[in-house]
Amino acid sequence: MVLVVIGALFVIVGVAVAGVRTAGWGRLSQRNAQTSPRPDTLEPSGKGRRFSLKADLPGLGMAALGAILIFAGALS
Repeated sequence: MVLVVIGALFVIVGVAVAGVRTAGWGRLSQRNAQTSPRPDTLEPSGKGRRFSLKADLPGLGMAALGAILIFAGALS
């Protein structure tokens, strides 16, 4: 039971860490100074770095470790 609780905490903290790091890039609808004059939309211009796996890897790793601990706790 202890492994399940620790695993659940790891999953929650991992998702929170990934979310905070992604949110740190700024608002999605933030206007870029280098854009050409186009109508205002919520779509970013070009390919952004906002949703990169590399930036979210620590949080996703913690969530994966938590899932493994939950699975191990369920088997024991």
